[in-house]
Amino acid sequence: MSDDSGTRGTELRTLRRSEWDTWYATLVRAFGGVPESAEELELYRSLTEPDRSLGVWEGGECVGTAGSFSFLTTVPGGARVPAAGVTMVGVAATHRRRGVLTSLMRRQLDEVRALGEPLAVLTASEPAIYGRFGYGAATFQVNAEIDTARVRLSVPDGTDDVRLRYAVPGEVLDECEAVYARLVPGRPGMLARRPGWERLGLLDPESERDGASPLQCVLARRDGEVTGYARFRVRPAWGNEGPDGTVVLKDLAGLDPVTEAALWRFLFDVDLTSTLAVRGRPVDEAWQYQVSDLRRCRPVLRDALYVRPVDVGAALSARTYQAPVDVVFEVEDAFCPWNAGRWRLSGDPKGASCERTSDAADLALSVRELGAAYLGGVSLTSLGAAGRVRQMRPGALAEASVAFGSDVAPWLPHGF
Repeated sequence: MSDDSGTRGTELRTLRRSEWDTWYATLVRAFGGVPESAEELELYRSLTEPDRSLGVWEGGECVGTAGSFSFLTTVPGGARVPAAGVTMVGVAATHRRRGVLTSLMRRQLDEVRALGEPLAVLTASEPAIYGRFGYGAATFQVNAEIDTARVRLSVPDGTDDVRLRYAVPGEVLDECEAVYARLVPGRPGMLARRPGWERLGLLDPESERDGASPLQCVLARRDGEVTGYARFRVRPAWGNEGPDGTVVLKDLAGLDPVTEAALWRFLFDVDLTSTLAVRGRPVDEAWQYQVSDLRRCRPVLRDALYVRPVDVGAALSARTYQAPVDVVFEVEDAFCPWNAGRWRLSGDPKGASCERTSDAADLALSVRELGAAYLGGVSLTSLGAAGRVRQMRPGALAEASVAFGSDVAPWLPHGF
């Protein structure tokens, strides 16, 4: 048994690049065993950071995987904070309930701390798994199936000034990435894309089209400047009453409200279609207030990014706060005990500090609740009403809840 594993007869160690195919095949099998396209495999092989990837091995067999990407994520106030994007986590079904996952999570968080990254973030295949490791649901997203044959869109003045044109997605990638990069500081939860990640927006395996077209792109210009784009597919269909196709939106970005409105109006009006399928959009996006009938859009709310403070002091100091706050947290963190104890947070819209203190606690919560509230999309007051935050000083919960909020809903723009 390796000293690193905690599981008899296995070895936990950093991935060697030559082992990637075996390691990744273990992950694919854990998620059902359906092979990915050559395009997807090549992309994820190139994005994998071996020195941040872990495997549990039993003899020559890989029985557990976990990795992380070195991300920068926007926090309230606009700062870009280093965050470990936890990913590719899987355990062979033959090795469940043997401590494999716990050993991977333990080693990974120790390494993230050693790298000086104050946050770990992930998207959860099963949320119940990651709560026990301190991850809290911090962002949400909207999925919708919009009946564009019956729902009308009311657009703001100036929308007609935006000019749209079709473009080959790969040929306008630089222009699209420039738009995305300008949007990153303005919304908590967005990821600053490192080189290579721009290719994710062009990923177009036939297995994901479900009868739809290859990826299409429309570029928006205003006053001669590229101000937005939409990538989408069209799935043709014909019924007894005529055309009944679906537009499937992959991603959309606009630098201003009229550009966004022009792109949404275009998607509503694509010829021979009557449905717009939308996935993973911000919960406060304007189109929801521009439609004539929200019910016929069938919006569904879903959890997205889970956040875990790896270093409570550094994480809380890295963001700003909507209102002045001076509060002492009693933090429970059994999995990362270096976070446990009392922390005094003092902050305002200009900056913050968070230091150890022996002062009496005003609020008590676990690191999971702190992660959920961190990006400003989950109210500490709501968590308190759920019994997950305890108030020891009258008024402290309201004070902290207002300060932690964000005028713009946090949003994860894409998975990882």
